[in-house]
Amino acid sequence: MTEHKRTPDGVEPDESGAQDAGGPETAAPEASAEAPEAPRPAGEAELEAELADTKERLLRALAETENLRRRTARDLEEAHKYAISGFARELLEVADNLSRALEAVPPRARDEIDFVKNLADGVAMTEKALLACFERHKIAKVSPEIGERFDHNRHQAMFEIATADQAPGTVAQVLQPGYTIAERLLRPALVGVAKAPATGPAAPGGQEAAAEAGEEATDEPGAAPGAQVRTRS
Repeated sequence: MTEHKRTPDGVEPDESGAQDAGGPETAAPEASAEAPEAPRPAGEAELEAELADTKERLLRALAETENLRRRTARDLEEAHKYAISGFARELLEVADNLSRALEAVPPRARDEIDFVKNLADGVAMTEKALLACFERHKIAKVSPEIGERFDHNRHQAMFEIATADQAPGTVAQVLQPGYTIAERLLRPALVGVAKAPATGPAAPGGQEAAAEAGEEATDEPGAAPGAQVRTRS
């Protein structure tokens, strides 16, 4: 005789055993497609701003360091090039005096007198050695040609010469050569600049005649001041 287990009224029998025994499992609810974003920590925004500011200041410091390195290298290179500028400028007068000494020797005396010839040859050799020393240190002479266009970057005008042989604004006379060191002007060349000659002497009484003509013109009724009015003879 089979015994039945009695259950309280209104209570359904537990079927978990049946399900555990091999019954169909109930499907779990599907997770939502997009999980809600987790809240950010309170100090994360401040840390990101501080990091961006630090990065910007670091890049600026690197740029300034690179500019300083380039400027230092350029200053060092210029110091090597132009360190002897003051000393070279003092020697230019020596070169000028050697050149003047050779120009002062008469050609006839140099050809006929051995002493003068030997002395002139010694001065010429000294000048040649000095110019060779200048060349080794990148010191070059600026000797403008007659008729060359005046260059205010390399020449210094001492006076103007009214001449028709040269075009106005060109070199008409060279008083003293100039020099450059490493393509930088050490001393400008002293020159005379050509200008157009005067058109001719003014006619006698020309200014007085012009003044009288001006007075006659202003006497005419209705004439504008300074206007030229043709008068009848």
